[in-house]
Amino acid sequence: MPDQHTLEETEQATLEHVGHLSLDFGAMQAVSSLYRAANSARSHLTNTVLRRHELTWTGFLVLWLLWIWDRMETRRVAENVGISKATLTGVTNTLVNRGLVRRVPSTVDRRLVGLELTPEGNELMETLFPEFNSAEARIVSGLDAEQVQQLTVALRQIVSTVEERDADTSAATTES
Repeated sequence: MPDQHTLEETEQATLEHVGHLSLDFGAMQAVSSLYRAANSARSHLTNTVLRRHELTWTGFLVLWLLWIWDRMETRRVAENVGISKATLTGVTNTLVNRGLVRRVPSTVDRRLVGLELTPEGNELMETLFPEFNSAEARIVSGLDAEQVQQLTVALRQIVSTVEERDADTSAATTES
């Protein structure tokens, strides 16, 4: 397909368009590669594992959080998945209708609602997650164990840096 370009072709075209500007090209290429790798992994995992179980990426993330943490308040689920509460409502409705998740009213504040997996949701995750992890292993199979560890450390550092800067920005906004 003529409109599909490799990562290298995209980087070369980008340099041709913005090479005259004073930019940090290393940072640009790193973040661009990070973004493209994340999208590629997400697409692969969706197409090879999740679709077979009639799940979207977002639906899987919600199930995974509830599987790991047992129960979470809806606003925390939305924050952790990186979606709006309105989007979470639609995803939750689908998962509730499939019998995978249930809403649990808060005993402290009736405006708050928690989510938890049903036994069927837990059973699905017990079956699904080994398949998902096998696909994750295939994604990183071109790297040796040391490279996987180095990649993990580097990505964790990126997350920490962004979270610290976001916290600093949020604190500065609150103080103003």
